[in-house]
Amino acid sequence: MTKADLVEKVTATIARTAGPMISKKDCARVVDAFLEAIKLSLSDQNNIEIRGFGTFKIRRRKTRMARNPRTGDPVEVAARPVPVFKPSKELRGMVASSEDDGEPTVVGG
Repeated sequence: MTKADLVEKVTATIARTAGPMISKKDCARVVDAFLEAIKLSLSDQNNIEIRGFGTFKIRRRKTRMARNPRTGDPVEVAARPVPVFKPSKELRGMVASSEDDGEPTVVGG
């Protein structure tokens, strides 16, 4: 699913539940602002918890030894922060149940 697909689905859901109150352009701005807020929070080393969906966290990767694929020489890879996502129990259950019956589970719709 692309960001455009996401905007389309969100706009359709809002139109179905609350009437045609928001344009696709406005919905795209909301989606962009939401994603930007997540990026800014993670870049400030803050965790984000969205109940029923999951948690975005920053983990610190340790320094490790790797190999240069061309020469085979060992190379040290420095420690660095990386973003990780941990899905909620509810989301894991939805994904597992959609895999069992082949149909995606829709919540609230």
